[in-house]
Amino acid sequence: MTDNLLIPDWPIPANVRAVCSTRLGGVSSGCYASLNLGDHVGDRPDNVQANRDRYQHFAAMPAAPIWLQQVHGTQVIAASSQSVAEQQADASFTSESGLVCTVMTADCLPLLLCDADGTEVAAVHAGWRGLCDGIIEKTVCQFANPTSVMAYLGPAISQAAFEVGAEVRAAFMAVATEAKDAFVPGTAGKWQADLYLLARQRLQSVGVVQIYGGNFCTYRQSELFFSYRRDGQTGRMASSIWLA
Repeated sequence: MTDNLLIPDWPIPANVRAVCSTRLGGVSSGCYASLNLGDHVGDRPDNVQANRDRYQHFAAMPAAPIWLQQVHGTQVIAASSQSVAEQQADASFTSESGLVCTVMTADCLPLLLCDADGTEVAAVHAGWRGLCDGIIEKTVCQFANPTSVMAYLGPAISQAAFEVGAEVRAAFMAVATEAKDAFVPGTAGKWQADLYLLARQRLQSVGVVQIYGGNFCTYRQSELFFSYRRDGQTGRMASSIWLA
């Protein structure tokens, strides 16, 4: 971790760069304090742009991040130098150097993916709906050799803080019965869901066995992270990956 950023701890190739923002180091105030990167949450647009510029500078990015209009779906875009305009999707993939694949979160799970040769990378936004519907599998299959992919699970809400209804558990178990291991009983018929374990299960189902991260909680670590479940109106962090 630097003063304002999380640097993922995983054995990526030398030409791959990856970073996750925290809520630290920005110019926004109030519920958006301080490095809010979301332009859709009610923060002042000039503050958001200043924060995005700072994020790019802090991480020494080769270009501005490729921001997505995230909708909790399973759309994956193939980012290229010919098409970097903001698009509606929940993951981006590229094999081109200098393109910064990026997703925003504030409790949902961000995943960063790269292949062992350092020729392909992707960033994935996995809320429970997208995760259940296959956003991870759909992104991994973009890689030429899925079994060479390694994954980093960025900051998300922990199982202890993520209570869901029985319909969420049922939806996951309808796809894969082993999902039952990711749920423990909560209160009044509710369940505590483990996004990190659910993501590991989906990654392993498509041959990804090198999986790192998954040890933060956006809800409980309020000094470091925004959390929609905790605060309602709040900012967004970003997770980014690119080929140098």
